[in-house]
Amino acid sequence: MKYSIFSLAKAALSGHRGWTRAWRDPVPKKHYDVVIIGGGGHGLATAYYLAHEYGIRDVAVLEKGWIGSGNAGRNTTIIRSNYMLPGNTGFYELSMKLWERMERDLNFNTMVSQRGIINLCHSDAQRDAFARRGNAMRISGIDAELLDATAVRRMLPFLNFEDARFPITGGLLQRRAGTARHDAVVWGYARAGDRLGVDIIQNCEVTGFVQRNGRVTGIETTRGTIGASKVGMAVAGNSSRAAAMAGLRLPIESHVLQAFVSEAIKPLIPGVISFGAGHFYISQSDKGGLVFGGDLDGYNSYAQRGNMPVIEDVCEGGMALMPMIGRVRLLRQWGGIMDMSMDGSPIIDRTPVNGLYLNAGWCYGGFKATPASGLTFAHLLARDEPHPEASRFRLDRFRRGAMIDEKGQGAQPNLH
Repeated sequence: MKYSIFSLAKAALSGHRGWTRAWRDPVPKKHYDVVIIGGGGHGLATAYYLAHEYGIRDVAVLEKGWIGSGNAGRNTTIIRSNYMLPGNTGFYELSMKLWERMERDLNFNTMVSQRGIINLCHSDAQRDAFARRGNAMRISGIDAELLDATAVRRMLPFLNFEDARFPITGGLLQRRAGTARHDAVVWGYARAGDRLGVDIIQNCEVTGFVQRNGRVTGIETTRGTIGASKVGMAVAGNSSRAAAMAGLRLPIESHVLQAFVSEAIKPLIPGVISFGAGHFYISQSDKGGLVFGGDLDGYNSYAQRGNMPVIEDVCEGGMALMPMIGRVRLLRQWGGIMDMSMDGSPIIDRTPVNGLYLNAGWCYGGFKATPASGLTFAHLLARDEPHPEASRFRLDRFRRGAMIDEKGQGAQPNLH
């Protein structure tokens, strides 16, 4: 069923008894042209673009739980393309352009809200760094505005300007950035892919790979063996564990990243704000809750939960930026597993095992990259060559010394 004002009116007149399932619940076939492991945003986007852009419709997406039960439902929903380095700028701007047309492409309300993001600066050196980033963005055709303290104060008068421990000296604004509803993004891609013939198979955990003569020919799952001509892995924080089943060791560490949401309050935060003197970022959801987060927990883990010291650190950042946040009650907290690469940038490439392809290493940037990740990974699977906007995300860049270190932290994944 195509969603429109006419289908809504028809359903309303019939007592809303005519709605069909958003996607099928198929029995796995014996063999597919392409199998995608991971039913999050990246895996579902890949399947959709394989079918929509490249005409490959004999595709299955395998999810060990339910659709969106992993990192896709455990993030702070921010979308942006305010990156500086070649490789990142073009890729994330491609993603932003796909976000801007997503609802038309998928025929689904993904609640994309381009309310803007402001990265606050608190020193002359930080302002200069933001000026360099803004200039790089504008050279690449990406919108960026450098604000002084007066302009920031007009936009965000509730911040602490009077007696702040870290005085606000300005900020870098990208007006096209904003947020999107993470659950709706997953549902939209699942529904659109299903309409094109993609099989979405839930409660199907991968337990191993079938290999013959150095090539993957299928996957062992809790629902039986499924043959495949090509297999793509898009399992975020579980990338290392999945790759180990095929005998691979990836340049990735898994860390916990916590996020939080407060009770609902009246509209306050107009867009997304990041605190330049500490790792704190905040926005407000359509339901009124303040959604915020900060640093990784700092140790390797596959647990989808965090610890109190990071909660304290994140709340301290919020209080330093806007003391009034201390009056708001915390509603809930969650943790996602981040697949942290050695340079803080992703990997989209073929693996040394024939027939096995990798989409991983998204660190903090996974959600905002969802549409471009799916499109470029689909391109790789369909044509066996990198998409032009993902050509720098090759796995061998670590051997070649061609890292994309946006944050300038070196080969320390926990600092990215």
